[in-house]
Amino acid sequence: MTDPRRRIPRTDDLLKLLEGSPLAPHRRRAIVADAQARARRGDLAPEAVAEEVRAAVASTRASSLTPVLNATGVVVHTNIGRAALSEHAQRAMCEAAAYADVELDLLAGERSSTRGAGTRQALLAACPAAEDALVVNNGAAALLLATTALADGGEVAISRGELIEIGAGFRLPELIESARVSLREIGATNRTHVHDYIRAAERPDCRAILKVHPSNYRVEGFTASVTTAQLREVADAHGVALIVDAGSGLLRPDTALPDEPDLDTELRAGADVVIASGDKLLGGPQAGILLGRAEVIATLKKHPLARALRIDKIRLAALEATLNFDDVPVADYLHADEHTLRERVEAVAVTLRAGGMNCDVVPHDGRVGGGGAPGHPLPGWALRLPQSLAAPLRTGSPAVLPRVHDGACLVDLRCVPPASDAVVARAILAAGKEG
Repeated sequence: MTDPRRRIPRTDDLLKLLEGSPLAPHRRRAIVADAQARARRGDLAPEAVAEEVRAAVASTRASSLTPVLNATGVVVHTNIGRAALSEHAQRAMCEAAAYADVELDLLAGERSSTRGAGTRQALLAACPAAEDALVVNNGAAALLLATTALADGGEVAISRGELIEIGAGFRLPELIESARVSLREIGATNRTHVHDYIRAAERPDCRAILKVHPSNYRVEGFTASVTTAQLREVADAHGVALIVDAGSGLLRPDTALPDEPDLDTELRAGADVVIASGDKLLGGPQAGILLGRAEVIATLKKHPLARALRIDKIRLAALEATLNFDDVPVADYLHADEHTLRERVEAVAVTLRAGGMNCDVVPHDGRVGGGGAPGHPLPGWALRLPQSLAAPLRTGSPAVLPRVHDGACLVDLRCVPPASDAVVARAILAAGKEG
């Protein structure tokens, strides 16, 4: 008998079918090879190979990243990219993606030194307590630059209660000590006093005091800590710099997050420089933001690390747009009205019940996430569904990410645009049929 594998189309013939495709040659070859391999295993009929190749090329997306509807109730969800960008920020990124005058004076036709000037101006307008600003790649880069430039070859005093480890095993102490800086641990895990900082600042090698907001945990009970204003007095008395890592990127006090430190308040309390991430409560792209005294920011800008850690033009544009416009999803999700959320969830429940699916509407507290306001509840509501629906929801099209808790699949609409409520309802009904 003739081996059916002999009927599998030749590679050259299949590649000819793809002439004119925008896919790169190596990607076309990979698709062809995959279809041929499936046919050799008997998973695909030889006669279907050509059509399978055409279909695979037509369905290939520009990126392997899958868009997700966030139905967890967690506003700044690290696993799905933290902050959702505003429409203005997305538009700014697209405009900056081609050629742009990032380091060019169009009037003079010469290279300029004003890279990121628009973003810097937007930051200073949003945080008047800052004299100058600098933006680098991310929050870790900002902390590395600040401690290296202000304490190179010396010691940085830090409370033992602020030696933080964040997601994926990333530890701030290890980051800082990767440069020519030594950490001087002071106090205890639960209690650190002013005199601890004074003793550290009196050491001849002390160059800076670092105060870090323990953004992803809380220490309660028999505790003591030192305020930024108190640390300012210590820093002045001993001629050392005061660095405050506020973490979450809240620019000003927010009544929805009463215990979360904000950059403006920390600067007014005396910090030489404050550090924050751009993709958390600020609601922008990944970025490391440094705000502070003019001479301190000037020192940071001159350090060789500043070039290695600088941010790209696309995220500079997105951050500027985030600061200059009010359509920031993170802010909307944080301040979502509890009663409106309930109405939206109940409307989806009506659709599901009409489709023959049983569900309950239950109270559900959302969370800030991303290391911001740990444990602080955001009152809301969710659909309670069988846990078996979680997997098909995650793998459906569109992908809907629910929360699995206490043996149930919870769908919280806090971080879902209202225009997508009907999409979520259809996805749940489809998942129910699959399950």
